[in-house]
Amino acid sequence: MSGIDTVDVGVIGVGTMGINHARIYDEFNSTRLVGVADTDAARASEVADRYDTRPMSQSALVDAVDAVSVVVPTRHHARIARETIQAGVHTLVEKPFVRDPEVGRELMALADERDVVLQVGHIERFNPAVSAVMDITEEMDLVSVSANRLGPPVDRDGNDGVVMDLMIHDIDILLTLVDAAVESVSATGTDDGRYGTAQFAFENGVVGTLTASRVNQKRARTLDVADPEQLVEVDYFDQSVRIHRQADPSYEPTNGGVTYRNERVTEHPFVDTREPLKCELEAFVTAVNNGTEPRVTPREALRAVEMAHTIRDQIGDGQP
Repeated sequence: MSGIDTVDVGVIGVGTMGINHARIYDEFNSTRLVGVADTDAARASEVADRYDTRPMSQSALVDAVDAVSVVVPTRHHARIARETIQAGVHTLVEKPFVRDPEVGRELMALADERDVVLQVGHIERFNPAVSAVMDITEEMDLVSVSANRLGPPVDRDGNDGVVMDLMIHDIDILLTLVDAAVESVSATGTDDGRYGTAQFAFENGVVGTLTASRVNQKRARTLDVADPEQLVEVDYFDQSVRIHRQADPSYEPTNGGVTYRNERVTEHPFVDTREPLKCELEAFVTAVNNGTEPRVTPREALRAVEMAHTIRDQIGDGQP
């Protein structure tokens, strides 16, 4: 609905990620956290007490809110999103959007029919460092984009494998950065779904390389973007951007001769650091209030899901 001043919101699924949705909605002046729902009733009560709201059944919550975050394992996304959209509730679905792209297209059509804002939670789009790089790359003649998303095994519900759980973030960023169609993709990885790497060739000549791992004891989240004149490095964790350029080479006279100088310059653009999830939910609420298209549309999210399927088919990671 457009024209709402304070949006009544809820969160379905208050595990590790969902509790942060509840926290942020509780902090916003533009939202009223009406309630939370979870299949674990004790967990729902604990989170509700923490943020002075109510534990509710999913159906009761859907009836009581204007907008909702769906933060449950991927296998439940389609079923719950269909219920919330059918009820006319604006919906943010955590990434990956859905497992089956055809189901995602059905949800998109339903959202259009019900005039519902449907946003997908590709959180890295809202990382201030990535926003800065998006601006920088508008003036670059891209040659390559590479990303590493590495870390140790995690103890949480989910069996998506690293391509759908981790690499999909960087698939989305890559496809957003490169303004061209993908010409080919080649991928390899382990059949247990814990490691994968993929290389993309775009029709405009740009090459992309993405690696995702759950077998590294050192965590890393990095993005490198290069053209013939510069390399832009991003660290997702500390939200930093570094631009490496080569200064014009010169010959300088010295005592009795000439010295060749070839210096490199590193710039550190200012990044207005903020919590990416807070930026994401702020954008969702703004879209709800204004009745506008969300910053991450389901069409873009489906593009990432379809590419993730292509990569997983090549790896054969055994994931459903």
